[in-house]
Amino acid sequence: MTTGNSMTIRAAVTREKGGAFQLEDVTLRAPREDEVLVRIVATGMCHTDLIVRDQLYPVPLPAVLGHEGAGVIEAVGPAVHSLKVGDHVVLSYAHCGDCTPCDAGHASYCNEFFARNFSGAGPDGEQAIRDDNDQPVRDHFFGQSSFATYALSRENNAIRVSKDAPLERLGPLGCGIQTGAGAVINTLRVAPGSRFCAFGAGAVGLSAVMAARIAGATTIIAVDMIESRLDLALELGATHVINAGKESVVERVREIAGGGVNFALESTGRPEVLRQGIDALGGLGVLGVVGAPALGTEAAFDVNDLLLGGKSIRGIVEGDSVARRFIPQLVELHLQGRFPFDRLVKFYDFADIEQAARDSEAGVTLKPVLRLSS
Repeated sequence: MTTGNSMTIRAAVTREKGGAFQLEDVTLRAPREDEVLVRIVATGMCHTDLIVRDQLYPVPLPAVLGHEGAGVIEAVGPAVHSLKVGDHVVLSYAHCGDCTPCDAGHASYCNEFFARNFSGAGPDGEQAIRDDNDQPVRDHFFGQSSFATYALSRENNAIRVSKDAPLERLGPLGCGIQTGAGAVINTLRVAPGSRFCAFGAGAVGLSAVMAARIAGATTIIAVDMIESRLDLALELGATHVINAGKESVVERVREIAGGGVNFALESTGRPEVLRQGIDALGGLGVLGVVGAPALGTEAAFDVNDLLLGGKSIRGIVEGDSVARRFIPQLVELHLQGRFPFDRLVKFYDFADIEQAARDSEAGVTLKPVLRLSS
């Protein structure tokens, strides 16, 4: 229902630390300036949604989370020029578009990244969502808050995609899938004939495995403790798998890779796994770090091993991707059958969001995707 400059939508509201995603009727204001109103067809559930629910990242509550939305533009603000009503879009991370990193093509390191994605408010400090008591609900999560039937996004983080692509599958490209694939292709620049290891075979790690195959790595190792994930890794391009609960990970990686890998990616957020990643590198190897632990988490490593081996550790946000270019590239690779990220997806009705969260935490589902409309 639309009333004046606002409309009633259905949203999953997180009201307390560790609390349930409660489906509520809330109001959402109309788009302003460079904003677009998107009818959400489907949205992925990401590890980051769960750690914010649990307040490992202190986004103020109550809030509407969700940051892997895909949908159809229903309205545009007066300053929008590149998008129009009816466009299919994938929603990605928020960035200012004007700072030095943004100007240099590194928007995922925007000077305002944390404020725009995790503050629970828009750039002007206000909320666009209000509950049935007319109280503001924290929103603008990753510039979208897509655990809702409709979401507001800015023009620069709503990425137009081909209408030939299966829109309900595409939301995870906006964060998790983009992160794993982008880390391999954009940041690490995994080379043909190289040796690569993914520490963690969740959605991000398996996206990295698929990207490493596309990049031409000839030794691709996946490490995890869940056998079904390791089996899938082999189907998606891994040449070797290691069950971390049954084998000595570093020793086995170095054995497989003839002394160590050229490139590795740590996606678990666990400091002890990060240490394994560093130790498993060969000379001049590079470890990318994308796993997100609680703020303030510290890790240890052997400084002389790093120094004498010429090793590097690189933090990576959103796969260092320029989403407007990279997401359509991933869509095209998917349509060609070369990037089958749909193998990671399991669909849930919006009403089953709590089950999706439980299945994700239990490792039963790699990438839950909530269906909201057709």
